[in-house]
Amino acid sequence: MGFFDKLKKGLSRTKHGFTEKVEAIFTGRAVDGQTLEELEETLILSDIGARSASEIVEHLKEKAGKGEVREAGSVKEVLKKEMSSILGSPHKLVVYGETPFVILTVGVNGVGKTTTIGKLAYSLRDQGHSVLLAAADTFRAAAIEQLEIWAEKTDSQLVKHQSGSDPSAVVFDAIEAAKSRGIDVVIIDTAGRLHTKSPLMEELKKIKRVCGKAMPGAPHEVLLVVDAINGQNALRQAEMFNEVVGVTGIALTKLDGTAKGGIVFAIKRELGIPVKLIGVGEGIDDLQDFIPADFVKALFE
Repeated sequence: MGFFDKLKKGLSRTKHGFTEKVEAIFTGRAVDGQTLEELEETLILSDIGARSASEIVEHLKEKAGKGEVREAGSVKEVLKKEMSSILGSPHKLVVYGETPFVILTVGVNGVGKTTTIGKLAYSLRDQGHSVLLAAADTFRAAAIEQLEIWAEKTDSQLVKHQSGSDPSAVVFDAIEAAKSRGIDVVIIDTAGRLHTKSPLMEELKKIKRVCGKAMPGAPHEVLLVVDAINGQNALRQAEMFNEVVGVTGIALTKLDGTAKGGIVFAIKRELGIPVKLIGVGEGIDDLQDFIPADFVKALFE
C-alpha cells in the first residue's frame, strides 16, 4: 500500500465524521443560512477550530450570495480550496547546516513520543544520515530502555546516563559525542512532562540552553509530538510548549485512530506552527512528511 492509500485509510474516521456529514447537510437542500450554520457546527466538531470554521463559512456565504455555490459538489470544492489555503505549503523536516543537526522532541506522556523518535531515526537512517539518540527522559527507566530498543532497531547510536540523573547532562554529553564521532543528527528524548507543571517546563528551558552551549544554534528543530486523538487539548499543549521552548514543527501521531484530524487546521491557523510529520499506522515506516495537498485530497476522496 502506497502512503497516499495509507493516508486515506488512516483518515477514514475523520472523513466519516466530516466529509460525509457535509454531504448529508447539503443533499437535496439549498446552500443558505440554515445549512451553512450546520456546516460551521460540523467543522467545529471536527476540531478544525472556531476561527477557521467561521472564516470558511463566511467565504461560502459570499459565494452563495453571488450564486457561485449552489449544491454539495460546489460546497466541497470551495472547502477543499479553503482548507488547502489554511495549511499552505509543505514544511518538511530537513537536516541542514553544520553537523550535528539537533532535534529536541517534547510532548506529554502517552502521545507516542519515543516511538515517533524511533520512526524518525529510521527515516533519517534511510536517507543516509547517521543518527544518535539522547535518552534525556531520565525520570523513567522504562523510557531509557525503550529508546535503547529503538537505537538497536534503527542502527543508531545512543547516549544514556543512569535513571534519575540530570537530563541536561545527558544532552550535553550526547551532542559532544556526536561532534567527536562525526554524527549527522542528534534526536533528544525528554520526559513526558505535564504542560501544567512549571518546574518541569523550567527544566525543558535548561535543556534548550544546554543544547545551545554544546552546539551553537542548537536545537535546530524543536519538534512537539501531539496525539490527534486529544483534539483541542493538543492545541492547548502546543500553545504551552511553544511559549516555553518555541516549537518549530509538530509531529501528529495516531491520525488513524481519531475522527478529529481537523486539529491539523486549528494548530496551523491559530498558532502558525506547521505540522511537519504525521503518523497513520503502527509500522516503522508509517511516520511521513506532512503534505497538505495530499491530506486535503485524502479527506475528500
